[in-house]
Amino acid sequence: QVQLVESGGGLVQAGGSLRLSCAASGSIFSINAMGWYRQAPGKQRELVATIRSGGIPNYAESAKGRFTISRGNDKNTVYLQMNSLNPEDTAAYYCNADIRPRLGSPTSVYWGPGTQVTVSS
Repeated sequence: QVQLVESGGGLVQAGGSLRLSCAASGSIFSINAMGWYRQAPGKQRELVATIRSGGIPNYAESAKGRFTISRGNDKNTVYLQMNSLNPEDTAAYYCNADIRPRLGSPTSVYWGPGTQVTVSS
């Protein structure tokens, strides 16, 4: 069984920074890609940033220049450094990962329960 657990959310003033972390644990043979998505009230979940196993990042336009995604040395952890936050960044942030549980098994996408980020004006 695979679990993803996010941490680092909270309340911050506009212009401030937060660093989100997500750790994957359980039956993991390899992780292809990890990413961050967010969902604001009344809106659909949207991509924030993803990073593949080779370290190549991909950002939503809204995140470019402000957010940085990175993988931990153990490759089972992903971080999202968020700078210059504004109230439009307020949302629940979800980690996901494309994981191969065992050698030869197909990959599946797993999601964490989410962490709330609130940016006050």
